[in-house]
Amino acid sequence: MVKKIVLAMAVMAVSASGLLMAQKRQVMLDKVVAVVGGSAILYSDVENYASLLVEQRRAQGYTSDRDPMNEALEALMKQKLLYSQALIDSVEMMGDVPSYVEQQIQAMIAEAGSIAALEARQHMPIYAFRDILTQRITEQEYANSMQNTVINDVTVTPGEVERYFKSLKEEELPLVPKQYMYAQIVRYPASKDVAKQRARERLLEMRERIITGKSSMPVLARLYSADPGSAMRGGELSYGPLSQWQPSFAEAAGELKPGQLSEIVETEFGLHIIELMEEPKNGNYRLRHILVKPTYTADELLEPTRMLDSIADLIRADSITFEDAAREFSEDPLTKMNGGLVSNHDLLSSNPSYSNVKFTATKFREEDFGEGRSLKDYVAISHMEVGEVSNAYAAEDLNGNELSKIVKLLEVIPSHPASLNEDYLTIEEMALENKKAKVFEAWLKDKIDGLYVYIDPEFRNGEFEFKNWVK
Repeated sequence: MVKKIVLAMAVMAVSASGLLMAQKRQVMLDKVVAVVGGSAILYSDVENYASLLVEQRRAQGYTSDRDPMNEALEALMKQKLLYSQALIDSVEMMGDVPSYVEQQIQAMIAEAGSIAALEARQHMPIYAFRDILTQRITEQEYANSMQNTVINDVTVTPGEVERYFKSLKEEELPLVPKQYMYAQIVRYPASKDVAKQRARERLLEMRERIITGKSSMPVLARLYSADPGSAMRGGELSYGPLSQWQPSFAEAAGELKPGQLSEIVETEFGLHIIELMEEPKNGNYRLRHILVKPTYTADELLEPTRMLDSIADLIRADSITFEDAAREFSEDPLTKMNGGLVSNHDLLSSNPSYSNVKFTATKFREEDFGEGRSLKDYVAISHMEVGEVSNAYAAEDLNGNELSKIVKLLEVIPSHPASLNEDYLTIEEMALENKKAKVFEAWLKDKIDGLYVYIDPEFRNGEFEFKNWVK
């Protein structure tokens, strides 16, 4: 896997209470132990990061042969280099730093019990701690964006995949877990339009309350928005360009003035009202929204379930094949014309070449709409025999819309060492990650050669992955 320079740094953000745990003694102990470009690294930074590395590895049951202080110092130097290069190259930072900072601050206040308790723990006022945390997370996000810029365009050819596979020793071959292939027939409630109208009326009422000053958007978002990611932040979305949202949402947002509310906007996720919070900067927008999804009565949800149970009975009686039933009755456009065969194609808009019809147990995650299928699908097929058809059960699509489905287990592939013929996508992904790592390492080595780097004599004899840090 490509070494994510800022992966452990994200742990630092999550465990931000440890970032400044030595504040009282920092004046006496702190000194500059390294300078990368124009950025200094303090002894306390290295000490805190080393402690986090040790804690993280202890939790994973893993120990490193490297001195954690030297390992931490090199990771911090890499981050400083990436951050500096990102600013030089005008790389756009995609992370929503204000939201990340606020999430960490609120979590830490909750853990400490109060703002006063957090200030006492950090030995500084909350505004000063927020400034420090903002700078640290900003550097992490710029470093992450810079690394992604370096490796984003790396690809592998089939020849490279084959050569990589042949270079692997037998003990290096990954063990592919048990995999499942299955098909589905999906039905949505017939009252979808009625439910959508009910959702529209609810949203119109909220919009009226905001406009008339009876309530505020952040309050209503926290109470009623169906978007869990933004609801806890009062409806605020990730800061960035309009292109990150669906076209109808982006178009409506682009027409707003600061403080203005949109009309009701429909996307695949449901119905929204949107507020532009401030003037866009460099094409980036700060927005908040309230999402309302159509909801159904118990009887409305039972209707597609009853229909699918009837279809399942016909399939079991050999009155119709599952494949023909999928083509005739399924309302899932991505699977119905393939006889209901489920793939991960709907998750791969950015890289459809990784489309796959085999799923391991880890790819079935409840509410994980970015990585895998619904856990409910796994619960169904893991208790079935090959060729068996399930009873109907309630589920959700990738956008969180309620539906019912039946599934058929097509094949179970036992765990096995990866082979080029049967597991090409797995090998291709490994080859790609290996090539990305080499490209990034070559780029980083070249940048180190051309950059001013100072390392305190105490650390110069440490074990560094890149020997050219020491000059």
